[in-house]
Amino acid sequence: MSEYLKAERAQEWREALRKSIKNKDRTTIPRVKMPEVNPSVRSRTYDEVNLGLTRELAVNESHRCLDCVDPTCITGCPVEINIPKFIKNIERGEFLEAAKTLKETSALPAVCGRVCPQERQCESQCFYTLKLKKEAVAIGHLERFAADYERMSGNISVPETAPANGVRIAVVGSGPAGLAFAGDMVKQGYDVTVFEALHELGGVLRYGIPEFRLPNDIVDIEIDGLKKMGVKFETNCIVGKTVSQEDLKAEGFKGIFIGSGAGLPNFMNIPGENLIGVMSCNEYLTRVNLMQAADPESDTPVYKGKKVAVVGGGNTAMDAVRTARRLGAERAMIIYRRSEEEMPARVEEIKHAKEEGVEFYTLHNPLRYEGDERGHVQRMLLQRMELGAPDQSGRRRPVALEGDTVWLEVDEVIVSVGVSPNPLIPQTFTGMEVTSWGTIVVNSDTMQTADEMIFAGGDIVRGGATVILAMGDGRKAAKAMDQWINVSVS
Repeated sequence: MSEYLKAERAQEWREALRKSIKNKDRTTIPRVKMPEVNPSVRSRTYDEVNLGLTRELAVNESHRCLDCVDPTCITGCPVEINIPKFIKNIERGEFLEAAKTLKETSALPAVCGRVCPQERQCESQCFYTLKLKKEAVAIGHLERFAADYERMSGNISVPETAPANGVRIAVVGSGPAGLAFAGDMVKQGYDVTVFEALHELGGVLRYGIPEFRLPNDIVDIEIDGLKKMGVKFETNCIVGKTVSQEDLKAEGFKGIFIGSGAGLPNFMNIPGENLIGVMSCNEYLTRVNLMQAADPESDTPVYKGKKVAVVGGGNTAMDAVRTARRLGAERAMIIYRRSEEEMPARVEEIKHAKEEGVEFYTLHNPLRYEGDERGHVQRMLLQRMELGAPDQSGRRRPVALEGDTVWLEVDEVIVSVGVSPNPLIPQTFTGMEVTSWGTIVVNSDTMQTADEMIFAGGDIVRGGATVILAMGDGRKAAKAMDQWINVSVS
């Protein structure tokens, strides 16, 4: 890999770009700010909040990249995008080449440019962050720019694929892990079929992330690219029910990748959780994002509370509370047991929520809910907390302040305190090892399970993580499965 990167960096056009501006001048350029829709407008619509960079903004930001000899940003990317190469293509105005570079390793660049926590991954390993103590190059914004430019140009490149080898591979789930795996396998000539339980493709990209953060048409176009490469998709097919493990083998599939996600919601098991108006974040977002519950004519409407509390501090909680705001909540509140510094949500999501009028009750934890005579939630009792010593996650442990409680009036509560893996595959497939948490045990280097023809990745293995980590698992599994098939078949 390092020899390849060295050779790419040594190309004449890259050398000429490096010499065109002194590094001292590059490092004085301030980081670009993402243009956004005004909060008072966007909090009432599902239109995308971030507007994307203009050509001028993108090129100016690309000047900041120093094209380092040792590009540590690449090691921070779970799918190992050649970051300096795509950014330098933007700098020289070759925007379509930049998009092509992204597609060499990423099946979903327009998605990742929008929802990846770059600040914890590639940007955290940028030379600016590590050595200069300045704001990193806006890698995520530039990734989105290149992918969007290609889409809007109408000149969408399709990555090359090896000649068909006739080996059939099944993928369970069309979320980020499954899509990344399918993209890499089809490139290597495999006959890949993705089985999706729902009626729409995209998994968590579709049902979990609202359109104001990730528009559905972006997901559609990325999946369309995989279809053009030769990936086949079957919707409304529940592997483990509609189709069994034995059926897949009987149909001639030589390898199976499980990317069925973590769609089982966790609750807190406190009094009143069964009241009307208390629901899981999964159900809430799936109804709104996948089943058009916001539409009054919908067959699966969702209750639109006026005083909505969302329990949790992750990106999903932010998605839910900002959705509630758009559905007409007069008060939309985040209840989180730690401080804002400990929140796992992206800084950008917290900022956007605050701008849209979301209230933050940090260092508060629900104790119980009470309802009215009709069984509808009416108020919640909150325990005030303080932070103690760090726990296993490295975050400071929340400790209750004895006797310090407060009642909060609510008419809807959305619980977002984590998810558990989809139990169907672990329950219906044989030959695999499953943890007490319901996650599938894999070899962390190869993503191979105890049944050697089955590989797995994403939330079904991790128990709940980011889109890009799931994609990294998919890519790792594709590489390992290809090696396993070549050895086992020969």
